[in-house]
Order: sequence, then structure tokens, then C-alpha cells
Amino acid sequence: MSSLSSVDPQIAELVKAEERRQADTVKLIASENYVSKAVLEATGTVLTNKYSEGYAGKRYYEGQQVIDQIETLAIDRAKSLFGVNHANVQPYSGSPANLAVYMAFLNPGDTVMGMGLPFGGHLTHGWSVSATGKWFNPVRYGVRKDTGRVDMDEVREIALRERPKLIFCGGTAIPRTIDFPAFAEIAREVGAVLAADIAHIAGLVAGGAHPSPVGHADVISTTTHKTLRGPRGAMLMATSDEHATALNKAVFPGLQGGPHNHTTAAIAVALKEASTDEFKAYARQVVLNAQALAEELKGRGFDLVSGGTDNHLILFDLTPKGIGGKPAAQALDRAGLETNYNTVPFDTRKPFDPSGIRIGTAGVTSRGMGVAEMRQIGAWIDQVVTALAKGEDEAEHVIGRVHAEVLELTSQFPAPGL
Repeated sequence: MSSLSSVDPQIAELVKAEERRQADTVKLIASENYVSKAVLEATGTVLTNKYSEGYAGKRYYEGQQVIDQIETLAIDRAKSLFGVNHANVQPYSGSPANLAVYMAFLNPGDTVMGMGLPFGGHLTHGWSVSATGKWFNPVRYGVRKDTGRVDMDEVREIALRERPKLIFCGGTAIPRTIDFPAFAEIAREVGAVLAADIAHIAGLVAGGAHPSPVGHADVISTTTHKTLRGPRGAMLMATSDEHATALNKAVFPGLQGGPHNHTTAAIAVALKEASTDEFKAYARQVVLNAQALAEELKGRGFDLVSGGTDNHLILFDLTPKGIGGKPAAQALDRAGLETNYNTVPFDTRKPFDPSGIRIGTAGVTSRGMGVAEMRQIGAWIDQVVTALAKGEDEAEHVIGRVHAEVLELTSQFPAPGL
């Protein structure tokens, strides 16, 4: 970063500090990962200089000879990897991608059905503080209190009563397999468009470690980071020409101007990487690691939502431990264990000071860690949480010791791209 260091040494030093932080911590945030050096390089190319409103072969600016090839390559790789007929790689991120789904199929005031945010859904699935909850009529489903899982009979009852025009399945804190066929049957019964939001599990779907929504959902929305290990971008996919046309018009000119071409190139690189046998092994290991970590935590008395996990994500309620999710996440961060505090189903605490913590294994798996390391991480989480429940003085001693041990572990597993 010689040029950056020369022009803006303050920013250059902050970038270096963030690189050191990422190298030295155990990344357990379920929505984060490490991109490869190739993906990282693609995001920093001269492609950022080019404006490209429109689609390949139909642009509003000249000089698209190279950009058209890059975007077409990304589209073709997405279609091949996920087995779809159509893909749009232009959405800037997951929320704009989901907004495009609304614009493609709904009018303001129409009814949309999605999982409630406190139960694991996403803001853009019709939650009240989101534009999607303000501009449309949202109805919500949740999970059973006794199992922590979606009750598909309840979903059907709500859908038959409310008759939504759009149904979202998927979310941001769902540790179990999504039943795409059951959602599809309900959507067909009420005449709704089914959108599968696979932002969290796209890499697992691509790697064969989670069932695919293809053949069930009318529309598939996903980010390209998280388990897919790409840049911060998004994609929309469909199997029918009709849905694809509506989505394309919604993205441009409906919601966006020119796409971010450097991101499109990085998406293409990530999709190529995701088509390899190495990536398939990674996806399987993500799940094995999550299940091993879940079992370790469960054995140490942690209350896991739904009792475990089928994917990369674990959500646990700290109420039985006598502390809240926010102080626990902050203490774990000081110990070098990066998590996020999160609401749990039927949470009695406020969203900014909830009862739970959400963790995931995509990042640690990308570093090459396995089941043995997951057991150690589970032990560290237990040690920090237990000490914190006893008081700050006890916690600081344990946090210091665990942090030193974390640094030793991370030094053995270099992070990709750093």
C-alpha cells in the first residue's frame, strides 16, 4: 500500500490495524468470512473507474467491450453453479436485492409474508422499521416455543388467512435446514411468489451441504459474501423468463444506476472458486465444525435455540447463565473471540440488549480450523461467560488468559487473503 501510505498515512495505518485485528481474532460472526487473495485483488482494480448503466449489450455508456465480458462471465458462472436459467449480479448488496423483489412483484400496500425479525428473519422481509414494513402490509410467522423450529402448519394457516402476494423463506439467524418444498407448496396454494433468501447459506447450497431452493422458489436472493466467500455484493436468480425480466427491470432502472464493476469481477472470481472440489470440502467442513461447536457448547450447559444446528450458524440464549448477550459479546471480543449479540425467539429483553449470541463457523473454517479447534473455542466461550457471570474482576483475568491462547491459535492458521 505504498501509494495509500504516501497520500493518506492515517487511513493506511487504520487499514493495517484492521488487517492485524482480523489475523489475530477468531472470527465467529455468522455473516462474515475471509475472501481469497484473488477476490481481494479483483475488488481493487481499475474496473471501479467504469460506469455501466444497463445490461450486457444494452448499455447507456460506450466503452463496455470489457465490462460486458466480465458481467456475462459472472452471470454464466452463477447459472452453472446454482443450476438456474437466469441470474442478475448487479445488486449492490442483500437489502437492495430484496427491495428489487418487492418492486418486481408487488405494489405499495400489498401483503408480504416473512419470518419475524425476533425469530430469525431479516429486516427486509417486512419488519416494521424497514421500508418493506412501512410500504407494504407485512404478516409474519415465527418458530415454535418448544422446538425453536418453524411450524409449517402455522405458516400455511397464516398464508391461507392473509393471502400474501409474496412469501419470503430464509433469514438471518436460522440454525436449521429450510424446508423449501413445504414453502413452495404453500405459496402455490395461495398464489404467492416464493422468494428464498439464501444469503447466509449460499455457499453451503453451492457446495452441496444444504438443500437447494432451485425448483421450489420462484426467486432466489443472496448476498455474495458470508458462506459464499465473495465480495460485499448480491445476486438475484430465477428459473422462468417472466420472473427474470421483472427482476432485471426492478434492479435497473427501478432501483439502481450503474453496477459496481469491480465487485462484479470479484463475484465472478468467487463463483469460479465455489465450483471447485476444494470449496465443496470447505462447505461440508463448515457444517461439521458448527455441529461440533454446538455440541461442545450444549455439553457445557448452553441453551441452544432449536437444540443445535444443521448449517453454519448457532444461536444461544444466555438467560440460564445469568448474563445478557451484549456484555457477553463484548467480553468475548476482548478475549479475541468475535461474535454478535442477538435476540432469541420470545426474547424478554430489548433488541439492543438482548439475551442471545449468534455465532458461525464459515470464517474459522476458511482458516483451516477443524473439529478439535471448535472444541477449544467452545471451551473458551464457556470460560469467559462463566467468569463474567461471577463479576468483572474474575472476568478480566480469564479474558487476558484466553486472549493469549487465542493469539497462539490464530498464529497457526493464517487467514486467507491477509
